[in-house]
Amino acid sequence: MNELEEKLRRVLPKPGVYLLKDAAGKILYVGKAKQLRNRLRSHFHPGGHEDAKHRRLMEKVADFETILTDSEVEALIMEANFVKAHRPRYNINLKDDKSYPYIRVSHEPFPRVFLTRTIVKDGSLYFGPYTEAMVVRQLVQAIHKIFPLRTCSRKIGEGDRERYRRPCLNYHIGRCHAPCQGFISKEDYTHMVDEVVALIKGKGTALIEDLEKRMAEASRMKKFEEAAELRDQLRAVKTFSRRQKVVSSDFEDRDIFAIALEDTLACGLVFLLREGKIINRNHFILAGGEEESEENFLAAFLKQYYLKTDFIPAEIYLPRELPEKTELEAWLSRRRGKNVRLIVPRIGPKAGLMDMCAENAAHLLREYLAQKQAASERISGMVAALRKDLALTTDPRRIKAFDISHTQGTETVASLVVFENGRPRKSDYRKYIIRSAAAGDDYAAMKEAVGRHFRRLLDEGGRRPDLVLIDGGKGQLSAALEALHSLGIKDQAIAGLAKKKEEVFLEGDTESRNIPKDSAGLHLLQRVRDEAHRFAVTFHRNRRGKGQLRSRLDDIPGVGPKRRKALLAAFGSLQGISKASQEEIEAVPGMNRKIAAAILQALRK
Repeated sequence: MNELEEKLRRVLPKPGVYLLKDAAGKILYVGKAKQLRNRLRSHFHPGGHEDAKHRRLMEKVADFETILTDSEVEALIMEANFVKAHRPRYNINLKDDKSYPYIRVSHEPFPRVFLTRTIVKDGSLYFGPYTEAMVVRQLVQAIHKIFPLRTCSRKIGEGDRERYRRPCLNYHIGRCHAPCQGFISKEDYTHMVDEVVALIKGKGTALIEDLEKRMAEASRMKKFEEAAELRDQLRAVKTFSRRQKVVSSDFEDRDIFAIALEDTLACGLVFLLREGKIINRNHFILAGGEEESEENFLAAFLKQYYLKTDFIPAEIYLPRELPEKTELEAWLSRRRGKNVRLIVPRIGPKAGLMDMCAENAAHLLREYLAQKQAASERISGMVAALRKDLALTTDPRRIKAFDISHTQGTETVASLVVFENGRPRKSDYRKYIIRSAAAGDDYAAMKEAVGRHFRRLLDEGGRRPDLVLIDGGKGQLSAALEALHSLGIKDQAIAGLAKKKEEVFLEGDTESRNIPKDSAGLHLLQRVRDEAHRFAVTFHRNRRGKGQLRSRLDDIPGVGPKRRKALLAAFGSLQGISKASQEEIEAVPGMNRKIAAAILQALRK
């Protein structure tokens, strides 16, 4: 019995999550099971019902890991989190899982409302994710037109008002009540923020009723300016609410899901109904395997969507029943704090609503595939144009580009970026710290970087690129050619692109190539060159910053790596340390009065 069989025999018949891994320990697939032992045995001993995708997966599996949970619901949650974190190749994943925009209500005494793509767990409220940035921008703009919320980043606490001697322009044009000057109480400002949250949630009816009551009360109390302001807010909220399509007469909150499939891709769509009105539509592209069913796509979409959003309605409409319906309802109910039902409408207006959602999902998937095809044809055209411009014997589908960066000859580094079929392949990017070249010698630095990369490529039997691009003119190109020739490489297509006049040089050229400035091939070269430059400059700045930080602190007697780390942990930066008092520095673990005085003397000199 081999090690894997022995390990399989020891798996407990309990609920949990399992991770299938390759020989390098990379997670290939994440699954959950009511009984881990039976599920894993079905993977390793399928008994003739194995499909092609499963065969390909199991051919690569060299190990597995199990995590026990107390229930199937906990296993479902853990599975969804693992898939989101590791994005295994054989699971269904949200394709191009970029940072989608959210509306953030900041956790401050006087909160701000703004669009963000980063979630910071500091107590702020987040609404989203939104897949259409323009829609969420319009919503935020509408909020700031209706409600005079602050937009500045001033820190406003009890002791901060003295710092701000006068209100900003927004106060004078009626866009802010100037909480920095104490012109609005915290209670009144909080009430306004609550109204904003209600509007974002689609609770327009309750907000309209509240505004009408407050306007009538202000008018009765002869507070006519306040009543006029409330009147304007009321009009804006009513206008905003009228734009939302009413599709349900019972005014309940619901999310409506639909899935459209095409080969290995699917479009997951969710309509958000709040108080019977459609307030938003989000769609996501999911990538799966060849044999994935609509059920699998729908379940994966549901789990990944509700991992990203905070608001969960009482009812969620689905186009079909899911095998794990009970576990999903239990998980969503736990997250919401109240019961959540997964419903499949069969007849009547609700079924019609599902049909509308399905039609939209199919349309969005067709649009995505058409855009993808158009982009592919455009990139193919750029590659073909570049082959013609440079008279190459093959299409330059794989391009490697080198660039050098330094500051007056110090901290010299090189970058290597890779483009495949006109798109960056960031997993193949490389950085080089230049060791042998003299300070400021760009030619020697280029020769070292190209030589080191291709020497390793030859040693490992790696694939050579269709084209090498050098950021620079004839001098840098000659240096790169020297490195290639010293390794016995004489047939590598290589070009130099000089920044000043965007001139292109090939091996043996005395004059630059006459490539039209509007050539798609030249535009591709420029994109690759610019990316190599960006990558090199970023790497150089990081090294230079670390070097300066090290030298400033390490030059102080008595400050070693441990004390430096403790100082930075306590104060965040050199500037923070220099602004601290001697007593504050002495309070840092490992410090004493003598060293604290020496640190301040050195940094303030």
